Amino acid sequence: MTISIAELDGKIAAQAALIPSMYGGIDFSVMPERFTTAPDAQTFLAPEFSARRPDLLANEELVALIKAYTMIGDIVADAYAALAPTLGFRQLIAMLTEACDRGVENVPAAPPELVRFIQAMERFPAWLDKKLIEEGARIERNVYAHRAPFVLRGALIGTFMNKYTGLPMALTGALSNESSARRTKETATFFTTSVVPGALDRYGPGFKAAAMVRLMHSTVRFNILRHGDRWDAKIYGIPIPQVDQMPAGLITVFLLAQKALREGRANFTPAERARAELARYRCFLLGLPEELLADTPQGVVDIFLTRFATLRDGFDDTCRALVAATMNADLTPDHSLRSRIHAWLEHGFAKLYFVTTVARGDKQKAADVGVRLGLSDYLGAVAAGVLTTAQMTAYSIAARIPMLRDAADRALVRKLVKQLASYGHAEFTTNADKYRPAHA
Repeated sequence: MTISIAELDGKIAAQAALIPSMYGGIDFSVMPERFTTAPDAQTFLAPEFSARRPDLLANEELVALIKAYTMIGDIVADAYAALAPTLGFRQLIAMLTEACDRGVENVPAAPPELVRFIQAMERFPAWLDKKLIEEGARIERNVYAHRAPFVLRGALIGTFMNKYTGLPMALTGALSNESSARRTKETATFFTTSVVPGALDRYGPGFKAAAMVRLMHSTVRFNILRHGDRWDAKIYGIPIPQVDQMPAGLITVFLLAQKALREGRANFTPAERARAELARYRCFLLGLPEELLADTPQGVVDIFLTRFATLRDGFDDTCRALVAATMNADLTPDHSLRSRIHAWLEHGFAKLYFVTTVARGDKQKAADVGVRLGLSDYLGAVAAGVLTTAQMTAYSIAARIPMLRDAADRALVRKLVKQLASYGHAEFTTNADKYRPAHA
């Protein structure tokens, strides 16, 4: 581990001193209910991994790491978001936009918090490889152009299956179909943008989107924590901690790591390594530290499972409402015949993905949370599966033929740009006036 537990404990405590308006009311000596190492506790660890829980908990260093990052937000972005009462949120967005577009040194009267925020993102870490990141983006373009649009909704629903991690989304007003559609499209926009050539460069749109996402998360923390009736830190810890952002950013890598271990491999293949490097850099831009971004199959699986093994299980009506809002959200840009057909394919595929991947094939469990598969859904899922497999296979073959490789890649980029246009403009903002109180 690149940082000691003592240093992490120092980072946890420092949050209250550095940003008292956000963290001053939290007693960091109290570990929240959501984190548990009790042997008989019901946790978020999937049944197929339950036998491993004692061994996972025996790794004291890894457990301590997950425990620490359950209570750590995003220091540099949080400090900037905490300026909202004096500067106003619109001004924070305007200055951050200008800093991303022109450089923070060209922002008139840029506050030191903004300077530190941008500089933290600008420092390319020595533990990452730029060439691998570029290669990873090239490989992922095929996935994001064809399969990702059908998987996204089902994958997002999976993040709402735990009341301890899903509450911040509920508090911000994401229970409406309109709000849920906007958040889903914004998520799709960020990840899709990140695989476009040059997007993650310093002045690329992916870098800027990452900065805006971080400000949005930090603003959510600030707005929730400064009102005592909206959050119980003794139960939920802090909103959107670092450890909760890791699964969304590295889920693809986790699946690749599981595949590698099943095949008896201790290392990723070159293509898998490139895809993992892209995901790790994307996570770095979102504020995640190296300690949470393992680079070996075993390391990735261990840190994921330890996080699940220490996250107390819990599903309530808030989770059910989030699932329903996301599943019912209208993601189509219009109501043309083409859009309606795509919506049918996407809904069916997303539901089947949720049932097979998130609910582990348990149809009753999926139905209990509001995801039911009908004949139309199965037909849509099969049609989408056949279509995406055919498209991805064709492009994969073209990528291995020197004379076609570049042309195929350009075609993928054009598809991605068109796809991004269909998602509309992503604002990455949050409105505190729509927040609702939390009920423990």
